[in-house]
Amino acid sequence: MGQQKQTISKAFWVKLFFVPLGMFGFAFALVPLYDTFCDITGLNGRTSSSSYEGQPISVDESRTITVDFLAATAPGFPVKFYPMTTTMKVVPGKLYTINYYAENRSNDVIIGQAVPSVAPGEAASHLKKLECFCFNNQKFEPKQPIEMPVRFFVDSEIGKDIYNITLSYNFIKVKDAATEGVAGL
Repeated sequence: MGQQKQTISKAFWVKLFFVPLGMFGFAFALVPLYDTFCDITGLNGRTSSSSYEGQPISVDESRTITVDFLAATAPGFPVKFYPMTTTMKVVPGKLYTINYYAENRSNDVIIGQAVPSVAPGEAASHLKKLECFCFNNQKFEPKQPIEMPVRFFVDSEIGKDIYNITLSYNFIKVKDAATEGVAGL
């Protein structure tokens, strides 16, 4: 009986160690799996992080879609940031360019990254960006305003039940320019 008690105790400790370790590994793997799933399906409003380089665009003059533009910054990010155009009606397949305004209100160089999001989520794969400040980190010089263009079109293959799209960007600080150096930008 004493031998059986030691075997149970050893099995218990092995499970106690490996089960949480396995759970941690599974949770850690979910983030890249979720990102890949969202990139493939266009769910969760994620857009491509690179410029569109696809087939020629077909224009659907029979309808228009309203596109709303939003902007936000992470708490503590000292950059004033907003779209210069807040809404526009677009014809699917036609190219449009809008600008976002940004101004670093601090006395330091700030490096930021814009994170795009599209709502409804099923529209994300149909909003094609040819040029966007969100493709790369942005360097904000102290007290200098800049205009950042977004050149895009809405794919004419977008569902007929989608009449409104919201494109929003949230700027976050990714590097401290004073400690990282900005030679690469």
